[in-house]
Amino acid sequence: MALRAREPTRRSFVDKGMKQLRRIIDWLLNPPLTAPRSTLIMRLMVGGVFLSEGILKFVYPNQGVGRFTKLGLPLPHITATFIGSLEIVGGLLLIAGLFTRVIAIPFIMEMVVAILTTKISLYLGTSPLPPPPSPPTVGFWAVMHETRSDYAQILTSIFLLVVGPGSWSLDALLRRRKQRSEGQPMLSESRVASSRRLTHERPRADASI
Repeated sequence: MALRAREPTRRSFVDKGMKQLRRIIDWLLNPPLTAPRSTLIMRLMVGGVFLSEGILKFVYPNQGVGRFTKLGLPLPHITATFIGSLEIVGGLLLIAGLFTRVIAIPFIMEMVVAILTTKISLYLGTSPLPPPPSPPTVGFWAVMHETRSDYAQILTSIFLLVVGPGSWSLDALLRRRKQRSEGQPMLSESRVASSRRLTHERPRADASI
């Protein structure tokens, strides 16, 4: 009797877990497309930087294997190859606006790890990497100066994770094609924006009456 009573509880727990997993997958693979078209500029910036940095890790070993070896990261050859490949593929995906939310997550994690592994030792003056070419070379202001690129990359990745790739993206193109094939009505960007304005303006009009 006790085992039979536990079975429905286990099933409900599994069902809840599967529903939550489906919601997460849907959130990742179906981002909102209502972000302004200028979001393309953000994607070009962050994706271009990741793409170029990934290529550099293969062209110049001191930027890949050599750097990771000095930092004491485990399996530097494998790690450098993985990170370089991630940056090349992920950078192209961000530029194209494809799987934007999916690729933004590992990039955010990468930037957090990069800051922790390089900037703490720079603050303490124990960094195994070459010091900055001009003062400040250690301490708080050295960290603030050297982390400016990491700061921009991580915040832009978070921005794309939240708002999505925008209407000028492959994610939006694939969504529109899917809606056409399923016969669903499609809302243009202007119609979405106008509906939002109407939603915000209605309470104000009611209040004035």
